[in-house]
Amino acid sequence: MTAHESVALLSRALDQTGDVLAAVHEEHLSQPTPCSQWDVAHLVAHLVQDPRTFVAMARGEEVDWAKEPEPVTGGWAEAFREGADDLLHQWHQAGDAAEAGQVDWQTAEFAVHTWDLAQAIGHPGPLDPEVAERGLAFMSGALTDDNRSGAFGPEVPAPDGASAYERLAAFAGRTVR
Repeated sequence: MTAHESVALLSRALDQTGDVLAAVHEEHLSQPTPCSQWDVAHLVAHLVQDPRTFVAMARGEEVDWAKEPEPVTGGWAEAFREGADDLLHQWHQAGDAAEAGQVDWQTAEFAVHTWDLAQAIGHPGPLDPEVAERGLAFMSGALTDDNRSGAFGPEVPAPDGASAYERLAAFAGRTVR
């Protein structure tokens, strides 16, 4: 996949993340998510912060992935979309120099956490299977037993006939029903 194609797929991933965030209501915030350490409020805050963190990385700034995200008390879909626009702008400015692997990492991050959020709030979907396939391809090559953090547990088996998102979630350590 070329850098341009990777950025186009990231754009689709960001759009669907924004759509699922727009479906989150106040009553969802205390609900658990498939990411066992986070409730919906924490996951929303993480998703809102992610695009800004990726932009900072692209600018060569040092980022602390372990730092807790600032709580988001409202307007999370709008805040996310603003950061997503900045992230896409960063990649468009890079043009052909955009590193497809970095873009694919971001696609994987948004794919997994969008699935987490959709599951937590009962979002009916559908989610873009090509985003999940690209995320799984990246994670399969990059995520090992040694570098899984709290957000990604040990791989669990995916059920027979699992969708692309279910396979991705299982690889990221989520229990898939």
